[in-house]
Formats: sequence, structure tokens, C-alpha cells
Amino acid sequence: MSTVHARHRIVVIGAGYTGMMAAIRTARHTRRHGGQVVLVNPSSRFTERLRMHQTAAGQTLAEYEIPKLLAGSGVEFTQGWVTRIDPEERHVTVRTTAGERVLDYDTLVYAIGSATATGTVPGVADHAHTLNGPEAAARLAARLVEISSRGGTVTVCGNGLTGIEAATEIAEAHPGLRVVLIGRDRPGWMMGDRARAYLGRALERLGIESRVGAEIVKVLPDAVELAGGELVHSDACLWTTGFEASRLAADSGITVDDRNRIVVDATLRSVSHPSIYAVGDSAAIRQDFGVLHGTCQSGIPSAAHAADSIGRRLRGREARTFRFGYIHQPVSLGRKDAVIQFTHADDSPRGAFLRGRSAVLYKKLVSASPPVTYRISRYLTVPAAFLGGRPPRARSRRAMASQPG
Repeated sequence: MSTVHARHRIVVIGAGYTGMMAAIRTARHTRRHGGQVVLVNPSSRFTERLRMHQTAAGQTLAEYEIPKLLAGSGVEFTQGWVTRIDPEERHVTVRTTAGERVLDYDTLVYAIGSATATGTVPGVADHAHTLNGPEAAARLAARLVEISSRGGTVTVCGNGLTGIEAATEIAEAHPGLRVVLIGRDRPGWMMGDRARAYLGRALERLGIESRVGAEIVKVLPDAVELAGGELVHSDACLWTTGFEASRLAADSGITVDDRNRIVVDATLRSVSHPSIYAVGDSAAIRQDFGVLHGTCQSGIPSAAHAADSIGRRLRGREARTFRFGYIHQPVSLGRKDAVIQFTHADDSPRGAFLRGRSAVLYKKLVSASPPVTYRISRYLTVPAAFLGGRPPRARSRRAMASQPG
């Protein structure tokens, strides 16, 4: 039976980049106006999804515990899996180590992100590795150590930004391995000519074989099968192409799109259930140039906007329209190299880009900023301009129809 509560309870599900921002910023905005924020996540460890390719290459990352990041924010942390949302009764069911728990909410923030889709091509779920979290990345790291001593072959399927970062990291960490990057488009297709050319030279320098125009039709235990029947030998296959959101929202009767993302209005509220906000990869957020593709760059600003909107409504004010424009495409090329393509608001390339050492420093700053931002956000509201992205000043030059990765 639901528990009656006097305060306005905001439940945030998912403690990734967006969920952490939403929870901490909402708590700051609502603590003086009757807000009570509860953050739910299966693990107490904060996962730096931007760095999973480093874990796969065998590097040890700094560990951040969610309760420590939340300390002083007023956010209550509950560790467990959300198994069901009842949007009519406004409660979520959470499976914890102590048993099932039901949490009532007045406002829900849905921030559970997305994962690499493994059901689109036969054999992926059974024979391919992914970067879907620290455990998955660690399993790949162990496999790479196992095969590196005998000069094995790693196939990286998908030559978007995720695939490029993974391939270059692996090639640099394991120079004895043969690394084959497979994809339909030219690596760096979304970048300008000069940045794309620099990226291509980095792949050559690291000895990475690039198979362009290849359609993967099946993943086997020891090979990747291409359209036409060609087999590319593979001792370890990493699948990085295609992302999908959890079915939790769809199964709960909330309106979603064809990728299971919650369809939201201009203020990031669910079009079917206005008491629910969706942010980051979990939301189908439409701008003038199209629906945003899932990145930390757009996710954190969307979470901040949702938090601001919740605070405004709790104070009896109208929420504002969410407006976002991309700034850059930052890509690591191992630990010692990188390329940063600066972009127009619609993610199409500008002329400016960074490369080499300056790009490495830039990428390091971007990757390291979220935990720092969370700590600062406990005590002051970080201006949206510092969180990534910018409001587009005019309609985009073109929409980016495909999602990198």
C-alpha cells in the first residue's frame, strides 16, 4: 500500500551522468519549497560511461561512490533495480537486496540511459562484447590479455565515435593485436575534411585496418560474417553500433518512440504523463534540427533543465522551453592523441578543430568535468552555459540523421 507523504517527492531513476545532475540540481532548487529527492540506481558506484573504452584496454579508472558524490546535497540514495512504474498511481517498484520496495512520487525523472543494442544482428548477444558498463568492459579487457600473447585479432564493429575510441585505445594498449574496424561509413564521416583526414592518419599510425562499406550480417564465435559471405577472423568481437533505451517506460504504458525513448514536450515532460520528466538518452528530445542523439554533451544540459523546470513549477512559475545546440565532437585516439571537431548547433562540422596534444588536454577536461560539476552543484547552481551545449541561434543547416556509434 502506498505511503502518504506531505512533502513533494521527486524520484530520479538512474544515476548516470544525467541522473546525478538531475537529482543534485533538483534538490538544490526545491529544498526550501518542500522538495524531497530520492535517487535510485542498481549500483552504488558511479559509472563513467565516457571512459569504458579505457577499462576495456586494461586501464584502472578512478572510482566514485554515489553516496559520497551526493553528500551534502540532501538527496536520499536507494540502491536497487526499478522493475515497474505505475504512472497512474505515481509509484515505482524497486527490487533491492532486502526485498521489493515501493516508492511514491509526485514527480518522476526518468534518466536510465541507453545501451548498445545486441538484438539487431544474429550472434551479437551470444558472441560479441559490448561496453555496456564496467563489468562488460572488464570482461573484454580480460579477453584481450588472453589473446594478445598470440597476436590475436580484434574486430570492432561500428566505426562511429565509440568504435573509433575503442579501436585506437585497444591498438595502443596491445600493439601485438590485429585490430580491424568495420563499418558502413568512412571513420569520422560526421567530421570536416581536415579532422577526418587527421583521424585517418591516426588509425594508420596505430596499424588499425579499416573496412569501409561493410555490412555485418552475423557474428560467429570466431569470425564476423559480412554481406556476400566474406568472413573476417575474430578472436574477440566488440559491438559498438546501435543504441536502444530500456523497455521499462514502454512496458509501464508511457508513450515512447521506436527506440523506447520517452516522447517529451518542449519542457521535457512526458506527453502522456506530465508528472514524468525524461532526460538524456532516455528521452526523444526534438529541436528545430531533429531529435537529439544520445551524448553526455546533450544529456547533462537536459537534466539541468528538467531540474530547473521542477523547481520553477514548485514555486508556482511556468517552465521554460529546452533549447540546445551541439558544440563539439571530441574523440580520443589512444592516450596520447585526440581530435576535436567543433560543430554548428545541429552537429554539422565547423572549420575549426583541434588535434594532438591540445586535443588531448581538451578531451581530458571534458571527460573529467562531470564529477567535479556534481560536487559544485551541491552548493551552487552551475550556469547552463558551463554544462555543455548552446541554444541554437537559427535553424540548423542540416539534420544529423544518423547517431554516431
